[in-house]
Formats: sequence, C-alpha cells, structure tokens
Amino acid sequence: MIPDPVIPDDFATIVVDDTGMSGPAVPPIVQTSLFTFDSVDAFEAAFRAPERNPIYTRGLNPTVRNFETKLARLERADDARSFASGMGAISATLLGLLETGDKVVCVRNVYPDTYRLMTGLMSRMGIEAVFVEGTDLDAVRVAAAGAKILYLESPTSITFDVLDLPALSAIAREAGAISVIDNSWASPAFQRPIEHGVDLVIHSASKYLSGHSDTVAGIVCGRADLIAEINRVAYGSLGAKLSPFDAWLLVRGMRTLPMRMRQHHRSGLTIAARLADHPAVSDVRHPGLETGTGDTTLSGHSGLFAIRMRGGAPAARRFCDALKVVRLGVSWGGHESLAFPAQLGLIQPGMTNPFEAFGVPDDLVRLHIGLEDVEDLWRDIDAALARCDPQEEQEDTNMGVTT
Repeated sequence: MIPDPVIPDDFATIVVDDTGMSGPAVPPIVQTSLFTFDSVDAFEAAFRAPERNPIYTRGLNPTVRNFETKLARLERADDARSFASGMGAISATLLGLLETGDKVVCVRNVYPDTYRLMTGLMSRMGIEAVFVEGTDLDAVRVAAAGAKILYLESPTSITFDVLDLPALSAIAREAGAISVIDNSWASPAFQRPIEHGVDLVIHSASKYLSGHSDTVAGIVCGRADLIAEINRVAYGSLGAKLSPFDAWLLVRGMRTLPMRMRQHHRSGLTIAARLADHPAVSDVRHPGLETGTGDTTLSGHSGLFAIRMRGGAPAARRFCDALKVVRLGVSWGGHESLAFPAQLGLIQPGMTNPFEAFGVPDDLVRLHIGLEDVEDLWRDIDAALARCDPQEEQEDTNMGVTT
C-alpha cells in the first residue's frame, strides 16, 4: 500500500492566494519593460525605494513579484528572487555571495550544470570547489573548514541519495558557512529545508513549480540579508531576469502543485516498487523504497528516480527505444513521463563531464513518472523491459537473433 504524502495545512491556500493582487480572480500580466511617472518628485521617490516601486522590469515587476512572494511563503523564507532559468538562480546565488579566494563545498552527484559552473567559470575566477559525499557527515565536516558556502541537493541528482539536512546545516553553521540547497526534486510540498536550518533554497522552477513543461525559470529564497546581497551584487549585473509572462505561467501552474505532487508521489512509488521486483532491473534508486537510504526531512516523494539494467548499457538503450507512452527527453517535473539514459550524459564532447567525474554507470536510466494513468505507464514500461530480460536475451543470442 502506498503511504499518503504529508503536505502542510496552509499549502493549498497559499498557492491560490495572490496577496496584494486584488481585482480579477486571475491577476493580469503586467507585460511591460518600464514604468512611467507623472512628475520628477514621483520619479525620485521611486528611485529612493526601488524595492517597493517598479521602475524597470529587470528590477521589479508586479507579476514577477507575485510569484516570488508566493514561493517565499511556501518555503517559509523571508524573501525570494526569481530568474530566467534555474542556472540563472544558481549562478547569481554563488557569484553574488562568493569572491576570489573563497571555497565552496558541494555534494557529489550534483546537477551537471552546477558542477560545470563550479569547475569552470568559478575556478577561473579563483573560487575553489570541493566535492564530497553528502551522506558522509565526517567528510563534510572536514571539508567545510574554511568554506564560505556548503551547497546541497537532497535527494541528489542521478543517484537520489537523501541527506541529513539538520545535521548538514548545523555543520555549515559551525564552520561559519552559508548553507544552500537545490530543492527542485521535492518542491516545497514535500520538503522545506529552511525549517531544518538551511539558509537559502533554490528551485529550477521549470520543474514541479511550473508542472506544464512550458516555462524555463529559477528562483532562490531564504534569509532577507542574503537575498539582499544577491540583489546588490549579482541580480542586476547578470541580467537573468524572469519575464512577466513566465511568472504568470508559474503562478498558474503552482495553483495545482499540491494535487500534482500527490499524484507524482503515488504513481512514482507504484512504478518504482514494481521495477524493484523485475528481473531485468538490477537496482532502483528511489528514496521512498525500503531498500533506499530512507527519509529524513521528506514528507513525500516526487516522480523522479533511476533504475539500472542487468543487461548493461545495451539493455538500457533497448529499453528506452521500446518505450511508447514514456517519452525520451531531458528535464522533468512536467505532466509527461520521461526517460533519460545516462549513457547520453557520458558523451558530451568539449564539456566537463560530471557523469564521468562522479562515476555514473552507463546502464542507468533516469525516469520521471508523470500524470498519465499509472497502469498505462506500467504496461508501457513492462513491455519495454521485456526487450531487456537477461534470460530472453540469452535465448535470442543462442538462436542467432540480435535484439
């Protein structure tokens, strides 16, 4: 029996409450690049308090601010700042808080482009990045000495290890470091890291916050002083602003976030449990299964996890090719189910390769279980796995048949 997830009592009310946006049930999009004024005095007053008065949409826009305020409330944060992509939020956070000579400690199996930022541009700027197993608290404690930022994901990308956020945030505080976490996997429906001592929370809003695969966006929320520093140093200079239309789409998508996450939770666990018993699958990396690392701060599970194939990389490729309802694609968090074979992540010419650096196996397939009927999804997955059964493959090989 699939356990029900736990979502805060006020969550559903917050996602539909457009605070300060009175009038239409659906607030209009303030689709403008600039705002005009009736007098120099009014113009001057706006310049003296730009955090409250819209002047230019790259700084403040009512539609964008509605999204930021809503996410800050959901994450129990003081404030938030949104961006045109998840990497926009990650880059502004790290570059806004770090200087030449600083050190950032990051958990292994982090989002690939975060790894590339830390080992590429940040390295060229003289910022040291140290990667450590996030489940090894002693190793994190040693590495955190002298660090400015402790960067976390829980669950981690690809391997889906669940980390002890209260312990890790305490280690960061002891080291005088700022704790930052990418919370895209769980969304604020299933994990609110600030309640467990984390300073800043980042989301690729393209994922579950949007839920419709029609928006690319990011956001960081947390302590007011840290958001103010990101605004002062990086936000305006990097220019990765969120457009009003994308903010409007995000607000629309978040209205159904609690219902969608419940469905992802149920369907994902159902499929993961069946995969764990399938002879073609050697391992299932889903935090909700008893064979996984177990939960700490998670109150539910999203639909993203990974499997490994007994037949190795060839079997993973055949499995993905045989899928019909589940589609092949990058990203996740939308309504559709997706598969991504790790072997594609291992072949990126001319780029620093985190899959290779972290030892991601080429027989691994990442699955995102979407909102389709769970039995339709299972029939599709089961039929595709039939192409990868080790016994069937051996029988076909003995008969001279290539599958």
